[in-house]
Amino acid sequence: MVLGDGDVVVFLEAGRAAVSRARETQAPAHGEPVPLTEAAVNVADLALTRGDGVFESIAVIDGRFIALDEHLDRLAHSAALLDLPEPDTAAFEAAARAGVAAHPAARSSAPDTELLVKLLYSRGIEGADTPTGWVQVLTGPDHSRAREHGIAVVTLDRGYRHDVARTSPWLLQGAKTLSYAVNKAALREAERRDADDVIFVSSDGIVLEGPTSSVIVRHGELFRTPRSDLGILAGTTQAAVFRTLAGLGFETADAVLTEAELGTADAIWLCSSGRLVAPVRRLDGEAVPVDAELTSTLLRGAFGV
Repeated sequence: MVLGDGDVVVFLEAGRAAVSRARETQAPAHGEPVPLTEAAVNVADLALTRGDGVFESIAVIDGRFIALDEHLDRLAHSAALLDLPEPDTAAFEAAARAGVAAHPAARSSAPDTELLVKLLYSRGIEGADTPTGWVQVLTGPDHSRAREHGIAVVTLDRGYRHDVARTSPWLLQGAKTLSYAVNKAALREAERRDADDVIFVSSDGIVLEGPTSSVIVRHGELFRTPRSDLGILAGTTQAAVFRTLAGLGFETADAVLTEAELGTADAIWLCSSGRLVAPVRRLDGEAVPVDAELTSTLLRGAFGV
């Protein structure tokens, strides 16, 4: 992502207490937006030194937040998995809206303006016992080519069994943490294999998710996505797509999908807050059918794109 000139950051007074203190003091529940190039985080913050925190990324299209409530709920869920204090989601929402309002793109007349809002919630400065939170409002990259023409994907072994969330909850599978080094390493491996993205599979051959996306697989009239109890994130974008598919009369299901079933799919999509819906055109070097018309219908129906 190339940072835009108008990108901004809004720092919360505290990740948890901003709104409650504001009600007592009549102070604003969030700080003033500052240019991203001028924003600073304490170098002792555990978000920086240990990746000890969680985050969410939310698409904003023509001023509309996509699945804002679902992202706020998922932020709280991730925080609970890390034993972080419960985040003040109302404060995060207020800061996000203030940041979007301050971004130049929000005042643009272009109907296809897309922003990416990131909510970041950290355990805070080591020893202070006070969480920190901030919101970034970034200029969204152009994903039109990926949405229209599709992406090349490789499967990679995640190194865990599909039931790891149940057997080893301390590994934090299913939490959207700031520790993204592994996900970024997987994307670099995809690039080395002449691909755009990754679908993780478990060590026992079960389809999981992408580093930054959810997976949808089609067989005939049935559309399935991996179950969230497999130690993966519940997909907010995927859920919006499933609602649209159901409205079109298709059958949808959360399921346990094998790697073999992935290879026989009639179509595959990766869903994320950035790209929204991107069809897979190549999987491990093999061509996958791309239904451009249905993809376009899903983008319009679920997100108004």
